[in-house]
Amino acid sequence: MVGKACQSRELPHEKEKDSPTLIPPWPEDGGDLSHPRPSKATEILEACNSNDATMLIIHATSPQGLVADGVRRLAWPILLGCRGCDKERLRDWRDLPRHTDEDQVKLDVNRSFIYYPSNQTEKQLERRKGELSDLITEVLRRHPMLCYFQGYHDIVQVLLLVLGVENAGPAVAHLSLLRIRDFMLPSLSPALIHLRLLPSILYCMNPPLCRHLSQTQPFFALAATLTLYAHDIQEYGDIARLFDFLLAQESVVSIYLFAVIIQSRTDELFEIPADEPEMLHSVLSKMPKPLDLEDLISKTMALYKRHPPQKLPDRIWRRVSSNSVLKTTQALTAEQTLEDGEKMFQKQALELKRREAKEKLMLVLYKYRKSASTVGMAIFVGLLSVWLRKEMTGEVAASVLRRLAEALKNVVNP
Repeated sequence: MVGKACQSRELPHEKEKDSPTLIPPWPEDGGDLSHPRPSKATEILEACNSNDATMLIIHATSPQGLVADGVRRLAWPILLGCRGCDKERLRDWRDLPRHTDEDQVKLDVNRSFIYYPSNQTEKQLERRKGELSDLITEVLRRHPMLCYFQGYHDIVQVLLLVLGVENAGPAVAHLSLLRIRDFMLPSLSPALIHLRLLPSILYCMNPPLCRHLSQTQPFFALAATLTLYAHDIQEYGDIARLFDFLLAQESVVSIYLFAVIIQSRTDELFEIPADEPEMLHSVLSKMPKPLDLEDLISKTMALYKRHPPQKLPDRIWRRVSSNSVLKTTQALTAEQTLEDGEKMFQKQALELKRREAKEKLMLVLYKYRKSASTVGMAIFVGLLSVWLRKEMTGEVAASVLRRLAEALKNVVNP
């Protein structure tokens, strides 16, 4: 899914009338475009010049990805749909109301840049942390509905290092609202729905291994998938390469990747008894080292093509909200704006409220399930919830269900 680009903005070198191309000079930060394949770098830059997202997706998925940071600085904004976004028109974020999660942001930023960059002085690292804090705070203040989660800073620091301070803001905003929106809702339950796909994918790959892990909940994959693996991968070159791939694919591919990683550890996992879920969880929650990223990416795409999400067993895909990024990123080159992301966010938030109100109501009914009148009421509530979804907005429906739950408490337990 590629977001809809903002109004065109001049890129460096466009002002030079004698230069008809947007291809930048060789980078000065070690991003050597001559390694490993100069012709591929040239092809990618040509795709950037023509805004060819389809070709960029092909290159990002093929061996060596987008090659180097000098290329990524042009390619990633196109993949995220924020090329040409104009920050100059926006109100200074420092004048915007404070976001409720800013204290947690400061705590997490203080723990950032542990593994990379490795060639920075203490003063340079402090400056980096200040830039990271400002970047996250700006996005949260401009989009106050977003809820910060621990590990978000791991994602943002990768974008900051690759794109630089000036260009990272729009990329982080687009990623947050259009690619990882499910993780930034008021509840983490939508993120857990992502994990529920994992057993179904694993069953398609390796039924015996799936059965062996059946007593272990898939929460072991939360840290990796929540942070696009940035929390677990310690080598800068590896995480930049993996971001090439993940930014070029729909969000569900991240779950397929984790399934492939599990498959790669089959022998190790079968050595641990199935009735020791704590041990299995401990092993699975850590990334194996070293990671052969090119092999994993190739196998992930092959797995996805053999077993697309729509054909996973138990109709698990039907349980995913149509507003989830799992489904809204399926069309890789579809045009989406930040406003689209905010609208889908609001729809998902209302769905959450309605679901939580219904679950609260059903808990009340279960508590008093021995009452004959409650049995009849359970049927009534089920029919009522269906009607509410059709006739009322999520906010109103949730409010009605909450009031009904309180009323039932008084009826069955006066």
